[in-house]
Amino acid sequence: METLVEQRKNARTQLSWPVSLWLPEANRFFNGRSANVSKTGVFVMVPMTTPVRPGHIVEINFPRTITLAKEKGQFARIKSGKVVRVERRNILKNAKIGVAIAFE
Repeated sequence: METLVEQRKNARTQLSWPVSLWLPEANRFFNGRSANVSKTGVFVMVPMTTPVRPGHIVEINFPRTITLAKEKGQFARIKSGKVVRVERRNILKNAKIGVAIAFE
């Protein structure tokens, strides 16, 4: 049996939102969905073919609704972060991998 020790400093909020993950090593975007987010990071689900590894620096594009875009003046919120974990345990269930990203 494996014991997990909670290391998060900030509470996570469950949030299923479409995101695009820019991976410079692949020179392209990968579309996915956020699963949860906090002040310091995000956990996203992306296709299992996404060539991401811990240590990669990525950009996460959080698109905004038209109403919010008009209010904020931008159509997306873009954050940079470092991949800290890649989860492949449910890969056969839904053909997705989970990627934990710490914002920079």
